[in-house]
Amino acid sequence: MSKKYLLILFFSVFAVSLFAATFRTDSLYSKWIIDSRMGDFRNKNSTEGFKTPNNTRNTIWDYVTGLVAKSILMTYEQYSADPRCAYYFDGIQDYADNSTMVLGASNIDDLNAAKIYFELYRFALQKGQTSKAATYKANATICRNKLKTEHTRIAGNLPGKGGFWHKYQYTNQMWLDGLYMGPAMYAEWQGNFGVELGDADNTASWNDIALQFDTVFKYTWDAQKKLNYHAWSAEPLNAASSFWANASTGRSQEFWGRGVGWFFAALVDVLEYMPTNHPARTRLVNYTNLVADGLKSRQDVTSGCWFQLLQFDNSKNGTSCNVNNYLESSASSMFTYSYFKGMRLGVLDKIIYKPIADKAYKGLIENFVVEETNGKIKLIQSCESAGLSGTRKGDANYYLCGSDVAIHNNTEGKVLGPFIMASLEYEKTKQTGTSTIIPKKKMKSCWFKQLKASK
Repeated sequence: MSKKYLLILFFSVFAVSLFAATFRTDSLYSKWIIDSRMGDFRNKNSTEGFKTPNNTRNTIWDYVTGLVAKSILMTYEQYSADPRCAYYFDGIQDYADNSTMVLGASNIDDLNAAKIYFELYRFALQKGQTSKAATYKANATICRNKLKTEHTRIAGNLPGKGGFWHKYQYTNQMWLDGLYMGPAMYAEWQGNFGVELGDADNTASWNDIALQFDTVFKYTWDAQKKLNYHAWSAEPLNAASSFWANASTGRSQEFWGRGVGWFFAALVDVLEYMPTNHPARTRLVNYTNLVADGLKSRQDVTSGCWFQLLQFDNSKNGTSCNVNNYLESSASSMFTYSYFKGMRLGVLDKIIYKPIADKAYKGLIENFVVEETNGKIKLIQSCESAGLSGTRKGDANYYLCGSDVAIHNNTEGKVLGPFIMASLEYEKTKQTGTSTIIPKKKMKSCWFKQLKASK
């Protein structure tokens, strides 16, 4: 990176942070951010949007788009009694009905968007859309079966036998990200439809899901630092892994915030559906508590949020770009969501973790939400992308200075979805039903017009 670029980046982050919002106790941020960004968010450098009263659809089948779509459906489900939320469902149903599922060869990321079919299935039945409901169920089943029966797995002569490869080109690798993309979708399918196949198949599938978490936790968990490494290779000396994997352990080098966020969220999402009498449930609850405890000690005392690189504070800087470690919004949102949901499910202790989660949620608003002059809000300071390959070493310098790693300040989808989900979980704790947000200027949306008319 050039010095000019670095100066622009530094002052951009610094300046935009000055306008971060004051936390409003009377506001439902889940609805506010959807009403602001449902038709206008970023997927890396591309602009995407779902159909709204003021926008046409501009979306693709992708894990980021699916993440945002899922969070919007979750909001509709939570606030379906509010007629102002009707367009949430309509916009995501429009996306589902006009998207072609793109399922690559053993690409676990491609499966995440299938999670939208579960809410769509339930609501289509309620609305009498039986044909659409059948299609949604069939599509979800195609994705579940593709993972269970077709996805490439670690071979029996290697550690981690049966683990799903992250992608076909990433030979014998498992990443924290993948647990959210694939096994969490698999678990949601089992929770919704698994009993239809009989006890034997359902039990075998839950065993398979548990295996993925057992494997990843075993090989990525650092008991001393109480954090999970981003990825692990069962064959660290092969051409696909040797550049970044430790030759002895197969682990990557760093504890990347969003990677741990994907894993933490996957754990609580799977536990929502996992049978209470399944033998592996106790192990997954234990993993959840270990992750929660490790992250508790890494929470920034001042902001309530977490850094891009979890084992460092902002004194850590890149060696090739001089960018300091920074508070990162997508990981902070994922952790906040997972803490609140874990407590709601009864797998995390409220006495211990509620103060952590409350501080974290307030920190999300005060550090990463920017109120714009048109009454909308946006999200800042998210890591645009990160991965591991023959050109991406996965050391601290990479996560701060990598060619594909950048700080995004315009509502990138990988923070938008988790922020919505964190807000929903927080709002459940407050048991509020309507928003009393007063934008600075009239927003051009049916939401604001209806809100104003109701006062």
